[in-house]
Amino acid sequence: MSFQKKCSFCGSTIEMGTGIAFVKNDGTMLWFCSSKCRKNMLVLKRDPRKLKWTDKHPKRSAKKT
Repeated sequence: MSFQKKCSFCGSTIEMGTGIAFVKNDGTMLWFCSSKCRKNMLVLKRDPRKLKWTDKHPKRSAKKT
């Protein structure tokens, strides 16, 4: 069973045994593939739709389909 999670910031897949789990005070879990994604979301409060290297960017997601 190889269940893969998605990064909460960039949208890339995270293999089992890797990544960073962050639990908020309300109990929701955020999964991050790297500290780069974690810092961009939690510390710098950036919008992933505005960064071209994320899968959530509108032009990048249009190219993949």
